[in-house]
Amino acid sequence: VKSTGNRHPGATQMAFTTRVSYAQTPSSCRIADAAVTVKVKVILPEWRRPRKADADVRLFWDTLSADIKRHEERHVEIAKNHGGELEEALKATYPQKNCDAAKAKAAAITAAVLAKHDRAQLQFDRVESVNFESRILRLLRYRMERIGNGRLPPA
Repeated sequence: VKSTGNRHPGATQMAFTTRVSYAQTPSSCRIADAAVTVKVKVILPEWRRPRKADADVRLFWDTLSADIKRHEERHVEIAKNHGGELEEALKATYPQKNCDAAKAKAAAITAAVLAKHDRAQLQFDRVESVNFESRILRLLRYRMERIGNGRLPPA
């Protein structure tokens, strides 16, 4: 897992694979087809709950682990969205003078979209970290309210 320098309780590993085919004519070369796949692996923390763990600790863990899972799922969504964007951008390119130029264009598009993806992931983490405390407190209050109303079993 490439580190952003920040510490996170969960992680998402992702790899973009791009397959591009070209169609050449005597005067040009174009991208005939492009397929982008995004392979992801989400790593979540685990807690082996002791039998006598306090209800408050269980409530906090359940709330925190659900938020970590939601956070990592959003990283997956961001990656898949950018994978789709990359595929569409590659398919939309204009013919180039030759296949070397078409390959260079594909490489430039790929680099630009992946850089945009990386920025989106970092921005998401920045926003999440700024709002972490208020979000967790809000989620805890909501869970306690649902437990109190009988809509959620006690932790």
